[in-house]
Amino acid sequence: MDFLKDNDHIYLNNDEGQMIAEAAWVNNSDGSRNLWHTFVDDSLRGQGIAGKLMEAFAADLRETGKKGVLTCSYAVSWFAKHPEYADLLRDADAEKEKAAEAAAAGEGKACALKPKAE
Repeated sequence: MDFLKDNDHIYLNNDEGQMIAEAAWVNNSDGSRNLWHTFVDDSLRGQGIAGKLMEAFAADLRETGKKGVLTCSYAVSWFAKHPEYADLLRDADAEKEKAAEAAAAGEGKACALKPKAE
């Protein structure tokens, strides 16, 4: 499975060219990337695609030297479960707090509205 990438998202298209999986971010003025949205089409659910999108996002951060900020609750949860990627976050402690607050509140996997660049 080969993800495609452009300036503000990593994605996967089906054979008809329709996007069926995506991790989207906003590029902040400080060079960080605010990952605000993760989407996986129902046809791919249960195959670990969202996790693979997070791995691709983490790899891109490492390759480009950028730092991540997490607004998408799935991303917050995923990075909390993968502390080996904490060095890629702009503020790992703040992201841990977000994960703890979301867990305590029993929040689902909904992502936030697209933020404005900082």
